[in-house]
Amino acid sequence: MSSPSKGGSRLAVVLSHPTQYYSPWFRSLAGLGQVELKVFYLWDFGVRAQVDRGFKAAVKWDVDLLSGYSHEFVPNVARDPGTHHFFGLRNPGLSAALAQWNPAAVLMFGYKWYSHVRVMLWARSAGVPLIFRGDSHFIGRPRPGAVRTLLMRIIYRQFAAVTFVGAANRGYFSALGVPDGRLFFAPHSVDGALFDSANPAYKEEAAALRARLALPPGTRVFLFAGKLIPEKQPRELLDAFLALGRPDTALVFVGEGPEKEGLQAACRSGAEPLVRFLPFANQSEMPSRYLMADVFVLPSRGLYETWGLAVNEAMHMGVPCVVSDRVGCQQDLVTEGETGWVFASTDPSGLQKALGDALGTIESPLRKSEMLSAVRKRISAYTYTQTSDGLIAALASLGR
Repeated sequence: MSSPSKGGSRLAVVLSHPTQYYSPWFRSLAGLGQVELKVFYLWDFGVRAQVDRGFKAAVKWDVDLLSGYSHEFVPNVARDPGTHHFFGLRNPGLSAALAQWNPAAVLMFGYKWYSHVRVMLWARSAGVPLIFRGDSHFIGRPRPGAVRTLLMRIIYRQFAAVTFVGAANRGYFSALGVPDGRLFFAPHSVDGALFDSANPAYKEEAAALRARLALPPGTRVFLFAGKLIPEKQPRELLDAFLALGRPDTALVFVGEGPEKEGLQAACRSGAEPLVRFLPFANQSEMPSRYLMADVFVLPSRGLYETWGLAVNEAMHMGVPCVVSDRVGCQQDLVTEGETGWVFASTDPSGLQKALGDALGTIESPLRKSEMLSAVRKRISAYTYTQTSDGLIAALASLGR
């Protein structure tokens, strides 16, 4: 059995599958040299083309998800692999793999799958402390009943430290009994090297996209990028945009999903508006999509929009955002009139007003300049550096 690294900094990470958001962070964290890191993946989604249930299309990310940090794919024997049900992550060799690597601590992303429960039992028996990372919140939803609250409190007591990603997430953990001394701020962040608004190639691609979409020069562009599903309210966005009645303004949808056909039909039913559709864009294609836009819109009303990392991406590209009050990052990233605009998710007229307010701002050179400066300042505190600092602080607390 391997011995723990000097300073007890050997960290095992248990994660369902490689993602375009966490893999670059792991690479950055490993590069710091302060943590000996190994990621144990339970599924190969993202590195092997598989159908995404939201996009209804095969997805394989086109950015590097596996280099620059140590990792291992633990065989998954589930008949129906995936994160959509409890037994979708079933990895009987996981406990042995962790024991062989002998970590000083284990970072877990979730607890709602069979293999995660097995890790918690193994860690308890082996005396290995657990760190939890999640982004849940109570925005727009009732607090759980007494029995469920008690169960969740018991679950979170199993973790020696908890990293929270923002204000709403911290409130969630506090409400479920996690004491302040076990909470560490490790914000949600994205790859700033990829989402670099100064990259001249992105500017060229953005200009080419505008030409491809036949958008007249000077057109103001609202952008929606993501799964075209009811919970994200793409139809409500379309209706609010059309109600503006601004012929010098366009709405561009990027993505796939069950709502796409209805959206396209609605645009064909009347006078041809400046509404355009682009297919699902892989990760390396997204910077130019954001740079093509003047405003990014995430109007979700679904309870699952725990953060909204697309907002981070857009802000890194210097694009202000319109978001609903149910988007988890709103309290941290989008301040009304300062770094963007916020509307009540259940108020269609509020969405239309937010779009109008956004146009009023970006059409004023002074107000636009002030907002873009505030956007860049705000997002500068949400990078892999800050995320790593929070995790390292959580690790350091385990020895106290």
